[in-house]
Amino acid sequence: MPMRDCRTWKWALLLCGALFAQRATSCPALCTCSGTTVDCHNLGLKSIPRNIPRNTERLELNGNNFTRINKNDFSGLKYLRVLQLMENQIGAIERGAFDDMKELERLRLNRNQLYQLPELLFQKNAALSRLDLSENFIQAIPRKTFRGATDIKNLQLDKNHIGCIEDGAFRALRGLEVLTLNNNNISAIPVSSFNHMPKLRTFRLHSNNLNCDCHLSWLSQWLRQRPTLGLFTQCSSPPQLRGINVAEIQKHEFSCSGHSENSSPQTCSLASGSCPTMCTCSNNIVDCRGKGLTAIPANLPENMAEIRLEQNSIKSVPPGAFSPYKKLRRIDLSNNQISEIAPDAFQGLRSLNSLVLYGNKITELPKGVFDGLYALQLLLLNANKIHCVRANAFQDLQNLSLLSLYDNKIQTLAKGTFASLRAIQTLHLAQNPFICDCNLKWLADYLRANPIETSGARCASPRRLANKRIGQIKSKKFRCSAKEQYSIPGTEDTRLNNECNNEPVCPAKCRCESNVVDCSNLRLTKIPEHIPASTTELRLNNNEITSLEANGAFKSLAQLKKINLSNNKITEIEDDAFEGASSVSELHLTANQLDSVRSGMFRGLEGLRMLMLRNNRISCIHNNSFTGLYNVRLLSLYDNQLTTISPGAFDTLQTLSTLNLLANTFNCDCRLAWLGDWLRTRKIVTGNPRCQRPAFLKEIPLQDVALPDFRCEEGQEDVSCLPRPQCPSECTCLETVVRCSNKHLHALPKGIPRNVTELYLDGNQFSVVPKELATFKYLQLVDLSNNKINTLTNSSFANMSQLTTLILSYNALRCIPTLAFAGLRSLRLLSLHGNDISEFPDGIFSDAVSLSHLAIGANPLYCDCRLRWLSDWVKTGYKEPGIARCTGPPEMEGKLLLTTPAKKFECHGETETSVLSKCNPCLSNPCMNHGTCQIDSTELYKCTCVDGFKGKNCETALNACISNPCSNGGTCQVTEEEDSYICSCPLGFDGHKCEINIDDCEDNDCENGATCKDGVNNYTCLCGPYYT
Repeated sequence: MPMRDCRTWKWALLLCGALFAQRATSCPALCTCSGTTVDCHNLGLKSIPRNIPRNTERLELNGNNFTRINKNDFSGLKYLRVLQLMENQIGAIERGAFDDMKELERLRLNRNQLYQLPELLFQKNAALSRLDLSENFIQAIPRKTFRGATDIKNLQLDKNHIGCIEDGAFRALRGLEVLTLNNNNISAIPVSSFNHMPKLRTFRLHSNNLNCDCHLSWLSQWLRQRPTLGLFTQCSSPPQLRGINVAEIQKHEFSCSGHSENSSPQTCSLASGSCPTMCTCSNNIVDCRGKGLTAIPANLPENMAEIRLEQNSIKSVPPGAFSPYKKLRRIDLSNNQISEIAPDAFQGLRSLNSLVLYGNKITELPKGVFDGLYALQLLLLNANKIHCVRANAFQDLQNLSLLSLYDNKIQTLAKGTFASLRAIQTLHLAQNPFICDCNLKWLADYLRANPIETSGARCASPRRLANKRIGQIKSKKFRCSAKEQYSIPGTEDTRLNNECNNEPVCPAKCRCESNVVDCSNLRLTKIPEHIPASTTELRLNNNEITSLEANGAFKSLAQLKKINLSNNKITEIEDDAFEGASSVSELHLTANQLDSVRSGMFRGLEGLRMLMLRNNRISCIHNNSFTGLYNVRLLSLYDNQLTTISPGAFDTLQTLSTLNLLANTFNCDCRLAWLGDWLRTRKIVTGNPRCQRPAFLKEIPLQDVALPDFRCEEGQEDVSCLPRPQCPSECTCLETVVRCSNKHLHALPKGIPRNVTELYLDGNQFSVVPKELATFKYLQLVDLSNNKINTLTNSSFANMSQLTTLILSYNALRCIPTLAFAGLRSLRLLSLHGNDISEFPDGIFSDAVSLSHLAIGANPLYCDCRLRWLSDWVKTGYKEPGIARCTGPPEMEGKLLLTTPAKKFECHGETETSVLSKCNPCLSNPCMNHGTCQIDSTELYKCTCVDGFKGKNCETALNACISNPCSNGGTCQVTEEEDSYICSCPLGFDGHKCEINIDDCEDNDCENGATCKDGVNNYTCLCGPYYT
C-alpha cells in the first residue's frame, strides 16, 4: 500500500472512532450525563428518551409521567446496572423490555400503576439482585414471574393488591434475603412457598386477608421456627381466629369443611395472550369495564375481537397500544380521562369497525391517528373537548357510516373535512360553538346536499345567526365582515382562523404585531392563554405575577426567543415552569422578589444565552443553582442581597463570558476565598464587586483581597449555602413527612413542600377541610383528627388519587355527601371514629376500591333499612373491626354493625327528624322570623332573612324599631347601642314600650265625694247626686 493511501486509511479510522465516541457519549435532551450515569429524573417526560448512551450503567428515570414501557425502549443498554423507574404512572410493560440488560443489578418500579407483570419478564436478568415492585396494583404472582432472575436478594411486593400466589412462584429465589408481602389481599399461600430461602432475614406478611383453614397450617409451624420473621402476621378468617397471630395457632385449629379440604392448587397464570386478572374474557371479548384502570393492560389475548375499557381512569393511549391485536373489531374507551392519543395508537387495525372514544378529555386529534382504519364504520368522539379537526383527519374512513363530534369545542371546520366519507349516513355536530362566517359556508352547502346531520347543529356566532341550524341557513348569510364580532358568546376568545391548530389572534387585552406579543402593564397575575404559536418575543413586564406555575405555558411556543418578566412580584418559580422553552435565548427577571435560585427553576431553557436576575433578593448562589444552563453567556446578578457564593457555582455555565455581581453585600469570609482567585483568572466580571463585611475589608474589591484575609470564625466555615428544605414555621418536616399537630391552626400554613406525602394536621381548629389540600398531588396520608370539622363537600379530597390513609376521627361531622370520597381509589384506611354521623348514603365507598379498614365507631348510627347496605358491605372482607354500634331505632340500640344480620335492618314508619336533619338541617326549621332555609355545602345550612332581621338563624332584628315595639302610639328611636331603642311616649303613657297608661286620678280635682275615672292624659269626675 502506498504511504499516502496508508495515511488516508488511518485518518478514516480515527474519524470513525471520533464519530463513534461522540455518539456513545451523547446525552438525551433535557437530561444530564456524568460519566456512565444518565439523570433524567423529574423532567415530566412522557416517553423514554432516545439516544441514551450505549455505555450507560446507571439510568435515573424516576418522577416522570411514563405510562407504558415498550419492548424496544431500552434496547442496546447491555451495560446498565441500575435502572430507576419509580414514581411514574407505568401501567403496562411489554415482555422483553429488559432483555438486553444482562448486567442489571437493581431495578425500582415502585409507586407506579402496574396491575400485572408478564411472565418471563426478567428471564434475561440473571444478575438482578434488588427488585422493588411495592406500591403498585399488582393482583397476582404467577409461577413464571421471576423465572430467570435467580440472583434476587431483595424483593419488595408490599402495598399491592396481590390476591393470588401460584405454587412455585418464589421457588427459584434461593438467595432471597428480604421479601415483603405485607399490605396485600393475600388469603391463601401454597404449601412450603418459603422453605427454600435459607438466607431470609427480613420477611413481612402482615395486613393481609389470610384465611386460616387447613391449607395454611404449614405457615404456623414455619413462623414458629423463625421467630424473627413475619411478625404480626394475623388471620382474617374464619371469625373465631380473626386477629390472632398465625404463629400462635395450633395445627388442630386450622380446619376445613369437607368440600374445601381437597381443593386444587391456586392458578393465576398471566401468560402472554391470556386474560388479565381484573378483567373477564369470553367469546374473544375482553371486558375490563369499571376496574379502576389507569393504563391499558399489556399482553392481552392476541385473538381478541373486542375490548371494553370504558368507565376507567385511563389518561392516555400510548404508541402502538392496540397494534399487536390484528383481529380487533371493536374498541370501547368511553368515559375515561383520556387527554392524549398517540398518532399510531390504532395503527394496523384493518379489521376495526367500531371505535368508541366519547366522554373523555381529548382536545386534539393527532395527525394520522385514524389512518389505515379502512373498515371503520362507527366513530364516536362526542363529549370531549376537541377544538381542532384537521381537514384530512378522516381521509381513510371511506366505509364510515356514523361519525359523532357532538358536544365538543369546535368553532370551525376546514372545507373538505368530510369529503372522503363516501358511506356516511349519520353525522352529529350539535353542541359545538360554531362560528358561522364565510369559512363555514361550505358546511351549510354540504349539509343541504347531504341531509345526514341529525343532531341539529347550530351557529353560536355572529349574533344575527346565533342558534340557527346551519343546514337551514342560506349560503349568502355566511360572510366575513370587519363590522361583526365573531367571538364565542360569553367569552373573550377572538375568532379562530380556518386552519386547524391556529390559535386566537392575540391574548385578551394584549397587543400582537410581527410575532411580538406585548402583555405588559395589564396587572396580570398569571401568564395569559392563547399565545400564538408563531410568537418570538413575549413581553409580560410590569404586571403583578407572583409565581410561575409548571402548567405547560411554553410547550407550544417553539419559535419563542425572548421572555420579559421584569417588574413583577415573582417570589417562586416552580420546577419545569419553562418546559418546552428550549428555543428561548433571553430571559429577563429583573426587579422581582426571588430570594433563591435552583436548577429546576430553569429546566427547559437549554438554549438560554442571557439570564437577567438584577434587583431581586437573592442572598446565596450554590453549585446547583444554574445546572443545565450550558449556553448562558451573560448572567446578571446586579443589585441583589448576595453575601456568599459556593465554590463551583458557575462551573456548569461553560460558555459564560459576562458576569455582573455589582451592588451586592458580600461577606468576604473563608467561604468566599475561592472567588477572588476565580475572578482574577476568568476575567469575565463586569466592574469590581466589593466586600461589605467584615468591616476591615469594606468596599475593597473582591479580587484585590489577599487570600489570608478571607477568614472565618470557628464553626462559621460549615454554614452551607445549599437551599434548605421548605417547611412552615409552625410545622416540622422530615423528607416528605410534614407534622403540624396541635398548633391551634385555623388555616393551612403556607410553605408546605409540594412533594409532601404525609401531612399531620391533628389537634387544630379547622372547621372545614382546607381546599388547598387538593394541590398536593403526592399525598398518601392526611390526619385531620381532633379538629372541629363539621361538614365535608364532594370536592374536599379532590385530586388525591394517591391517598392511602385518611383520618377524620373526633371531629363534629354530622353528614357525609355521596361523592365525598370520589376518586380515592388508593384509599386503604379511613377513620371517621368519634363523630356525630347517623347515616351513610349507599355507594359512598364505590370509588374506594382498595379500602380495607373502616373506623366508624362512636357514631350514633341509625340502623334502619337505609343502612342495610353498609352492614352487608362491612361483612365483605371484615372492613370494620366490630366496634361500630347502632343507637337507633330502639330495637337496634347497642347492636354491632358487623355481626347483626342484615335482615334486622328494617324501616318502620318515618325516620326521626333528628336523624334526617343532619344531612338536611332545614327539616328542623332553624330559621326564625319567617327566614328561608337553604342547604349549604360549607355551613350545613343558610338562612335568608326577611328585611329587618339578621344572624345565622335570623334571630336578631337588624333595626330594633322594625317590629314596632312601642305601644299606644309611641315613637321608636334607634340608639347607638346595638339592637337598642327608646320609645317616645305620647302624653298619658309611660314605660319602656309606652305600655303604661299614667293614672291621672292620682292628682285630681274631683270634689264633694265624686269618683275619679282615669282616661288618656285626662280624667273624669263621676259626681254624686245633686252635684255636677
